[in-house]
Amino acid sequence: MSNSTILDAAETKKQVAEAPKTISGSQAVLEAFLAEGVDTIFGYPGGAIMPIYDALYDYTDRLEHILVRHEQGGIHAGQGYARASGRVGVVFATSGPGATNLVTGLADAMIDSTPLVCVTGQVFAHLLGTDAFQETDVINITTPVTKWNYQVTDATEIPSVLAKAFYIAKTGRPGPVLIDITKNAQLQMFEYSGYTPCNHIRSYKPKPTVRKEYIVEAAKLINEAKKPFVIFGQGVILGRAEKEFKAFIEKTGLPAAWTIMGMSAIPTDHPLGVGMLGMHGNYAPNVLTNECDVLIAVGMRFDDRVTGRLDKYAKQAQVIHFDIDPAEIDKNVKSAVPVWGDCKETLPLLTDLLEKRDHSEWLAKFRELEKKEVEEVINEELNPSTEILTMGEVLKVLNELTDGNAIIATDVGQHQMVACRYAKYNNTMSNVTSGGLGTMGFGLPAAIGAKYGAPDKTVVAIIGDGGFQMTIQELGTIMQFGAAVKILILNNQFLGMVRQWQQLFHDKRYSFVNITSPDYVQVAKGYGIEGKKIDQRADLKNAVKTMLDHDGAYLLEVMVGKENNVFPMVPQGCGVSEIRLK
Repeated sequence: MSNSTILDAAETKKQVAEAPKTISGSQAVLEAFLAEGVDTIFGYPGGAIMPIYDALYDYTDRLEHILVRHEQGGIHAGQGYARASGRVGVVFATSGPGATNLVTGLADAMIDSTPLVCVTGQVFAHLLGTDAFQETDVINITTPVTKWNYQVTDATEIPSVLAKAFYIAKTGRPGPVLIDITKNAQLQMFEYSGYTPCNHIRSYKPKPTVRKEYIVEAAKLINEAKKPFVIFGQGVILGRAEKEFKAFIEKTGLPAAWTIMGMSAIPTDHPLGVGMLGMHGNYAPNVLTNECDVLIAVGMRFDDRVTGRLDKYAKQAQVIHFDIDPAEIDKNVKSAVPVWGDCKETLPLLTDLLEKRDHSEWLAKFRELEKKEVEEVINEELNPSTEILTMGEVLKVLNELTDGNAIIATDVGQHQMVACRYAKYNNTMSNVTSGGLGTMGFGLPAAIGAKYGAPDKTVVAIIGDGGFQMTIQELGTIMQFGAAVKILILNNQFLGMVRQWQQLFHDKRYSFVNITSPDYVQVAKGYGIEGKKIDQRADLKNAVKTMLDHDGAYLLEVMVGKENNVFPMVPQGCGVSEIRLK
């Protein structure tokens, strides 16, 4: 064969490889996923998304699909996956009720800045607006709870629309995106020329230009401060800026407190860590917020659960606010220095300008108040003097046995606050919880997603008896797909957080907070999951160890005090320095 013949054959092969191929819109969706590096999809099929599921049949060697038991479980699993892996969670749902069942999860992901791409099926385009079977206007329904949404009626749009979807979901301040695809677009055949990931959208600027003059102003304030105090949120984690943040606080010895969403960005036993902020946070950081002279907020949004009454919040302090979202700067708390930008970029610029300082005397004030909290609250919670088990002592045993290396997914309620107060974390992206929306039912499916996002990690779902019953059906997902999630139910036979408020602020008028639970161990057994129930301290350590050591999923139910309360607490309508120890 001549050289020219060989070259002609190679050129022909190249042209064939580059030539457009005819595929369906459904196939284009899955090709986009592969190009974006997606490996796991959480979803539930139905009529309007059936063409995509039919195409998925030929992609199961490259894409793992987890069949959840409810679409809300699917989207919470997608959130757990995203939070534990740092990647975009992907979710499928059909039209009508399938799509509307995603709304709670979309709202949760939106307020907690979780990157998701949700694909919903929709009725044929010619039926839109006719009240066809299982038709809902998902675009208008989800507009307030998505970072972006879009309805596809022509398959040729799918590659570019999904490229934008992934780009928008994961850049800047992350968030959920929903793409609604009509059935005709899923079935439509078109010439597919390949998939090009998106890295630019006109008018969308996810990474703002840093204004150096504000960095200089911030450095001057910090260098001159006598009592500087850092408060940080999930922005540090989302920005992959954990190392930069540690270098920042360590250079000049800055006390640092975390929000519930910022937890795990630095190890909880870091020598400059002074605890959790907020309504059920630690005593010292709440009180001393109103004594610092410079308050440096990094990647947090001054949520009302952190600030309490705004007219009593840090009025004495000069506030420096670092955030990638300009909408958050000056929204709740007026800043003296607004630093708009990616904290992975802005923090090193600031650190370079900081002088080494000794703030040990100021840090000692935090330790002094911490000691007061230990004496009045923590000792009794972790080492109770009564025979009744406390949630805190369960967390203490869990910490001992996991050495702070587990991913902990919590539901919402008293158990959530106790877990966030007492859980130990050595690794970032280890705290998976519903912060801004406070969604009961989040814990179990989020833990399933977290296990797929971080398969080599131990994942423990800590859940109350109320929240567990909201998504208990996801035990079926565990049964079918074998997610080795450790389920720890802290059962106080109440909707505990509501009961605590009724006790403290409504004269113990316990209105519909008594909740009866099934035999959880027997329910788990029905799903092929081993389990145990305990109510004695002598059994606690061995029971937790058995749960952690078990090969596969395991459910442990621990009966804890019925009317135990979570303290400290900033009562609603009070300032953070009015925090109550009891």
